[in-house]
Amino acid sequence: MLSDRPEIEVVGTAVNGREAVELAEKLLPDIILMDVRMPEINGVECIEIIKEKNPQINIIVLTTFDDDEYIFNALKNGASGYLLKGISFEELIEAIKTAAKGGAFINPDITSKVFRLFSKMAQADYRSKVEDNSIQNLTEIERKIIQMIGMGMSNKEITFKLERSEGTVRNYISNILHKLELRDRTQIAIYAVQAGLVIQETGIGDKSEK
Repeated sequence: MLSDRPEIEVVGTAVNGREAVELAEKLLPDIILMDVRMPEINGVECIEIIKEKNPQINIIVLTTFDDDEYIFNALKNGASGYLLKGISFEELIEAIKTAAKGGAFINPDITSKVFRLFSKMAQADYRSKVEDNSIQNLTEIERKIIQMIGMGMSNKEITFKLERSEGTVRNYISNILHKLELRDRTQIAIYAVQAGLVIQETGIGDKSEK
């Protein structure tokens, strides 16, 4: 449908996140329409990688998922818009044109959620609420999970990365919430960003618990 518009040229399509990163580097498009849940590399990570190497590329998230963490991290990493797939074709065209001019376009259905999320981040400093000894009590794998949540990964994606069951990952997240005295995943994500954990490399040396 986009190819039928004379003002738009579709220069490439990718079947997974890794290919999206590779094609972005090769083709240097003006605009990328990016999903969030994809094989290989999720969309939130793709945005961060692409924008770091080529900040002039404008990326619009086009997805069915309106999870707080996805929205928060996609916009934080430099997305020029966040659209849900129920959007009309004309609205999509408008979003593309807006991004091409350097503007941002957010789906009306999630605008209030975006304001609430960033208001929450501005008002709450979770770093000051988390005691130093609580951070010291985190295991290496719990630190890695905090980092992954801060990057917008779902439980399923974390499960795949760590090669553990989804139930085990949920237990780790429950332990993290208890240790840091945080309420939910969104607070973990905001804490990860505020504490700078998202940009830190927290490796898992082996598959055993640390």
